[in-house]
Order: sequence, then C-alpha cells, then structure tokens
Amino acid sequence: AEGEFVAVMGPSGSGKSTLLYAVSGMDPVDAGTVDLDGLELTSLTPDELADVRRERMGFVFQQPTLLKDLTLLDNILLTSALDRVGAPAERLARAEELMTRAGIWELRDRMTSQVSGGQLQRAGICRALMRGPRIVFGDEPTGALNSRAATEIMELLSELNADGTTMLLVTHDAHVAARADRVVFMVDGLVADELVLGAAEAVGATAEVDRVGAVTTRLRHLGI
Repeated sequence: AEGEFVAVMGPSGSGKSTLLYAVSGMDPVDAGTVDLDGLELTSLTPDELADVRRERMGFVFQQPTLLKDLTLLDNILLTSALDRVGAPAERLARAEELMTRAGIWELRDRMTSQVSGGQLQRAGICRALMRGPRIVFGDEPTGALNSRAATEIMELLSELNADGTTMLLVTHDAHVAARADRVVFMVDGLVADELVLGAAEAVGATAEVDRVGAVTTRLRHLGI
C-alpha cells in the first residue's frame, strides 16, 4: 500500500529478489499483473517501463554502484543531470538537502575510495532519492555493513518512509525487518506467511526488542 514499509524475508533461493525485480518491472512476469499508481506495468513497453522506473522508483542495492572516478556529489548528481531533471542549481540544492540529511554533505568532494561502506550506502540512497520516487526498492541494503552502519542506514530509510516514501526491502536480518510495518515471508517461491507489526515510528528500546523477537519467532516457526 502507498506509504507502507514492507520487508521480504526467506531462505536463499526462496524468490525474494525475484519478487522485488518482478514488482519493479525489472524482470518480466509469467502471469498476472503488476500495478503501480494506476499503471499496469506488465502492459508497458521496455522504454515505457524504463521511464516509469526513472521517474517513480528508487533502487538501493547491497553494493551501491557508484563510479570510482567521481566524487560522492558527482555520483549523486549524475543520473538526474544526464536526464536533465531541473536546472543545475535545483539539482545541486536537492543533492545538498539529501546529503545533509544523510550526514554526508561534508564528504561531498571525496572519492568513493575515501569513505566507509556505510557512507557509500548513504550516497547510494541519496542518488536513489534525487527524483523524489514514490517507492524505494532495496535488495539487502545493509547486507555488507557492520551493525552500527546498518542501524544508521535503517534509521535514514525509516525517516524517509515516515515522510511518505513507500519502501519494499529484501533482507535476511531480523533487526532490519523489524523496522517494517509488515513482513512477508517466502518459501520455495511462494508467500508462506506475513507478520503485521504496525508503524515503527519512535518506538522505544523495549518495543524494538519485541518487534525483533516477533520476527525471529515467526522465522523459527516457518523453519527459516
């Protein structure tokens, strides 16, 4: 649903990433339809799908695909500049807003080799948000990070969701899934179960532990 934060969990090979790529229109589906904002993605041409992805979707991957020969700022500006979205001053202002919120504006002139993995992932998130997507898809966005960096990334994504951005994340981490409003569990290519947690805004430490425990218990019940 619009504005919802959904996490998808399951063992390796269960179809989590396949589901994400099918829903985002990156992979074709064999049957059924995928609807986004009243658009039936399964009926669009490849060029039309590409336009929808650029204009309405953002993508965050386990390893952000940033160009090593560009600064963090230039990496974040690149796609919107190539698509000529807004005036240069508007693009720069948007990048500054996002990077400041992500805590990396002071690193804007550094190359990708000069920052940490968590800072690279924040830059990848900023790039994904440059065009104000309606929905952000994440494929293990914290999978390559230590626990502290992962927590910081999830706090940022949770803040963005609280502002109205829909989130769909694939994860193996119960702590990541516990940030979601709803957790979908997949087994052998099928949705096996779901857990409704409700909004996670401003939950205390005890409530967060309870949410993680609920996810972990459901995983054990499903044998995942």
